[in-house]
Amino acid sequence: MAGGRSSLRGRVVVVTGGSSGIGRATALACARRGACVVVAARSAEQVEEVAESCRRRGGPALAVPVDVTDERAVAGLARAAVERFGRIDVWVNAAAVGILGRFDQVPVADVRRLLDVNAVGALNGARAAVPVMRRQGGGVLVDVASLLGAPVAAPYMGAYAMSKAALTTFDDVLRRELALRGDHRIAVCTVLPTGVDTPFFGSAANHSGRALRSLPPVATPERVARAVVRAVRRPRDRVLVGPYARSMAAAHALAPGLLRRGIARRTDRAYLERGRPRLPQPGNLYTPTGARAALHGGRHGGARTAARRAAAAAAAVLAVRAALRGRRAPR
Repeated sequence: MAGGRSSLRGRVVVVTGGSSGIGRATALACARRGACVVVAARSAEQVEEVAESCRRRGGPALAVPVDVTDERAVAGLARAAVERFGRIDVWVNAAAVGILGRFDQVPVADVRRLLDVNAVGALNGARAAVPVMRRQGGGVLVDVASLLGAPVAAPYMGAYAMSKAALTTFDDVLRRELALRGDHRIAVCTVLPTGVDTPFFGSAANHSGRALRSLPPVATPERVARAVVRAVRRPRDRVLVGPYARSMAAAHALAPGLLRRGIARRTDRAYLERGRPRLPQPGNLYTPTGARAALHGGRHGGARTAARRAAAAAAAVLAVRAALRGRRAPR
């Protein structure tokens, strides 16, 4: 298998964006499965908190405060991982920031900052991790991208979608370059979630003049973390995660214009508040989330998933009953 052993026990996993949301869930999931976890993010106190949570789950952990836009700091993160644990088996790029607003509302400097974190930050991670993996004979690089920017396009999130589309394309190119060099034991996996119940939107910069009211059906960060673990164990190029992820990808293939128009209307009318104008908010673009870092965003993704499953189960029972009644009906 590309990337080495199938078990996580004893493997060294580096997670950027590890203080919050998907990164935090991934660090905890890997620790629970016996990995040695290196947790990285800008918030020093929160990174240490997550590392301690990893240790309580049974595995050694190292906390490294890092801004992924700093190439030297990311190279230092890789060195710290190797100095502590001797190798890097898995590198997960989960650090990301967001901006809400029309293309002409968002300051260009903020767009540059977002691209620097979401796209260049992942590039810095790859440049730090791949040489280590090459020397040791293999490894897995996981980039957390998004369906937003792949098959899905939503208004007021152009900068974020642009960054995730760039990341998805970068991974495609990186796979080809590694293959041409003969690095067949280094796997590159792109994880593409739908909406996820993390603090992401609450921490996003907002130049739309409108407050976020609700989100579409969301997955839990734990669900995305499980997908990351599966991708590490059995590497695949792309992994779709979350409610309706596959159906949305299929709809985009069959009727992309119809899907995009539907998402645009839904975003404008349901997900953003109308009425009282809101002042621009900088979010965590330039400063760490700090004490507001958390695993979940309060959107109750787990409850929504349970409700969907219950509805599907009820529908299945009704369908079976209807079929049985049809069989018993006199002919």
